Amino acid sequence: MSVTTVTHVNLRGTARAALEHYRSVFGGELAIATYADAHAVGDPAEADHVMWGQVVSPAGFHVMAFDVPSDRPYDAGTASYFVSVRGDDAAELTRYWEGLAGEGATVVVPLGPSGWSPLYGMVTDPYGVTWVLDIAAAPAG
Repeated sequence: MSVTTVTHVNLRGTARAALEHYRSVFGGELAIATYADAHAVGDPAEADHVMWGQVVSPAGFHVMAFDVPSDRPYDAGTASYFVSVRGDDAAELTRYWEGLAGEGATVVVPLGPSGWSPLYGMVTDPYGVTWVLDIAAAPAG
């Protein structure tokens, strides 16, 4: 048996835009099912919200997201999680960084060398998701 973990982002009303943005950055296939598609509409204003969605790229990127319905509690919290994207190709990571750090994003740590990685950066996208991008370096010692 093998197990794969996938980041699942919980948003309120912005999951479709977030998934479309991540597809524009990382490429791959976008799949979305709305509450209407699943015949699970609680609030008619939320019928077209994302009940289940994901982006999967051939390079191995995979993220899921959904819109928490208004009848359920939702608190995005403060830095409650980061999505980490690790790779070994500086040019590819830089392309991802440029896509994530565009309009409406907040750069937390600019992309550049760090004490533990030849390339590291942290950015919060317009949807409130904080991304950490880095080149995985062998541990010292």
